[in-house]
Amino acid sequence: HKRALILRLKRIEGQLRGVQRLVEGEASCESIAQQLSASRRALDKAYHTMVGCLIELQLTDKGVAQADMKPVLDMLARYG
Repeated sequence: HKRALILRLKRIEGQLRGVQRLVEGEASCESIAQQLSASRRALDKAYHTMVGCLIELQLTDKGVAQADMKPVLDMLARYG
């Protein structure tokens, strides 16, 4: 989980640097807004991944089987 999260955060960092270049280059407001929206969605997905990890850790500590957690974690990943 840690490696995947680090890679996701590096991609987000690259997206944000791209937004900075758009602003510095005086790109259109619409272009900047689109990139900000994409960056925000990427951060939200990273956050939901962390929430899923926390849920998984808590349920594992309580003896819940991985197979029983899978539907909940999949739903969080899909709709979160």
